[in-house]
Amino acid sequence: MNGQQIFILIAILSLLIIFGFVVFFRSKHRQIKPLTPLTGLAFAFIAAGISFGEERWLGYGLMGLGVILSVLDAFLKLRKNK
Repeated sequence: MNGQQIFILIAILSLLIIFGFVVFFRSKHRQIKPLTPLTGLAFAFIAAGISFGEERWLGYGLMGLGVILSVLDAFLKLRKNK
């Protein structure tokens, strides 16, 4: 494994650990809202961008698309709640 692969592995493991802490420490009394399909798609694009980090144009493109989708989802949720 080269340095980039180790960095990607550490980044993915860090995200999984943070996700585990959030799930573990979340209050049981809160109502958990399910992820919207757009949020799941945005997360998948960001994870794919991290995975394909060796090809810069592909990695950054996928991460950028994921960020755009997450901003769009936040805008749609904000607009729906008004």
